[in-house]
Amino acid sequence: MLDTHARKYVQPAIEKTATGFLKLGLSPNQVTIASFIIGISSGIFFYFGFPIIAVIVLWLSGYLDAVDGTMARQTKPSAFGTVMDVTFDRLVEISVILGIAFAIPDVQWALLLLSVSIIFSMTVFLTVGAVSEKQGVKSFYYQAGLAERTEGFLFLSIMMLLPAHVLWTTLLFFFVETFTGTQRLLEAKRILDKE
Repeated sequence: MLDTHARKYVQPAIEKTATGFLKLGLSPNQVTIASFIIGISSGIFFYFGFPIIAVIVLWLSGYLDAVDGTMARQTKPSAFGTVMDVTFDRLVEISVILGIAFAIPDVQWALLLLSVSIIFSMTVFLTVGAVSEKQGVKSFYYQAGLAERTEGFLFLSIMMLLPAHVLWTTLLFFFVETFTGTQRLLEAKRILDKE
C-alpha cells in the first residue's frame, strides 16, 4: 500500500541518487547486488545482537532496491535484472526471518506461518505479473496490496527492535500477508476474466 501510494513523496530523492550513481558509472545490476549484500547482513546483525544496525542496513537495502529500479528505467531495463531484483528481495526477507528464528527459537512456529503467508502472497503476485497482459511502470504488472515491501520492512523492523513483542507482531504480519494474498487472488480473477 505504501509503495503504491507514498512512493511519490520519496521518488525525488530516489531519482537524484539514481542519477548520481549513473554518473559514477554504476549499473542498475551493480546496485541490485550491493542492495542484496547489505540486506542479507540484516539477519546476521540481528542474530549477533545488533538490532539497530540490523534495521538500518535493512532500510538502506530497501532504499537501494528502489534506486536500482529507477536507474534501470532511466537507462535500459534488463529482464535478468528484474529476476535478480525480485529474487534478492525475497532472500533479504528470508535473512531477517532466519536471524529472528535462530535468535528467538520460541517463535519459530509463528515465523514458519509468516513464511508460508509470504510464499502464498508472492506466488499470486508473480503469477499474475507473468500471465497478465497489463504492463506497469515496472517490467511486469505490479499488483498493489495491503502489504507491499515497505509494510514488510515496518513489520520486520518492529520484530527486531521490540523482541518482547515479536510473537504478536509476527502473527499480525502473517494475517496482513494472508489478507494481501487473498486480495491479490480476487483481483487476479477480475483482471484475468477480462483478458
